[in-house]
Amino acid sequence: MKEILSELIEHRSLSKESAKKVLVDLASAKYNPSQMSAFMTVYMMRAITIDELQGFRDAMLELCIPIHVDEPVIDVCGTGGDGKNTFNISTLSSFVVAAAGQPVSKHGNVGVSSVCGSSNLLQHFGYEFTNNSDELKRSLDRANIFFMHAPLFHPAMKNVGPIRKELGVKTFFNMLGPMVNPAFPPRQLVGVFSLELARLYGYLYQNTAKDFVVLHDLNGYDEISLTGAFKMYTNTGEKMVEPSDLGLSQVEANELKGGETVEESAKIFLNILEGNGTLAQNSVVIANAGMALYVGHQSEGMLAAMEKARVSLTSGKALSSFKKFLNK
Repeated sequence: MKEILSELIEHRSLSKESAKKVLVDLASAKYNPSQMSAFMTVYMMRAITIDELQGFRDAMLELCIPIHVDEPVIDVCGTGGDGKNTFNISTLSSFVVAAAGQPVSKHGNVGVSSVCGSSNLLQHFGYEFTNNSDELKRSLDRANIFFMHAPLFHPAMKNVGPIRKELGVKTFFNMLGPMVNPAFPPRQLVGVFSLELARLYGYLYQNTAKDFVVLHDLNGYDEISLTGAFKMYTNTGEKMVEPSDLGLSQVEANELKGGETVEESAKIFLNILEGNGTLAQNSVVIANAGMALYVGHQSEGMLAAMEKARVSLTSGKALSSFKKFLNK
């Protein structure tokens, strides 16, 4: 590891094969905590390359416990690490998407750089994590969505988790999270914390068979915030999008704040699903869920996708999907 760290600090990059091997070695506890911490933080001081990102991704997918389903599932997620402390927009959007008829394979974890990640939230509501394939498929049949708590599907990463938690800042694992969904979804909506990473994701996904939208909000969010424009990359190219292009109004950043605790975050989450969200909260959920629905039906246009999301949320269908998910 000493040689690898020296190379990285001197601004030399790893080949795809070397990056893959380093991550496999990290997972097998070949390095001590100080070395692992140093390796993770170096990528916050220098940009990650395409080869490094591919190598890390390939290692994670090779080591994961895969889930195979026949449905054209989508993952709706952000990298995290934007430091904005918004409410759980991606998780809310996932249930809106599922209720609108698009099967969802949600991949998530506890919060690292935020108070409440998707796993914290769902666990608060009594959901029991599982990596049992039959149980997950039953969830898909029941609610059109299943949830994969990342540590159960990436057991090789158990050595890394505590260090990420102690660091408390985004690392390259934030960059990897959306890329290593164990269900290998053919559709994906990914929000990322920087424009540079959005370009990397767009490049990598163009070389796959996925239908995708990768986006970065220009105000620094890893999701559509409606506080201004965002850049999006799709199978057909890239473009800048304004809130008005989605048929939605611009909102203020303070209207998107999440809770200070898991309990407060859960209250906001349920409040929105039950139809008591503010206009800004509802609009942002509709924007992100609508964009996810657009992924698999790009020929129908964004406005049609936004309307599907609006109906799913305001009709109570999304709340019904969430209750079915909890099996209550």
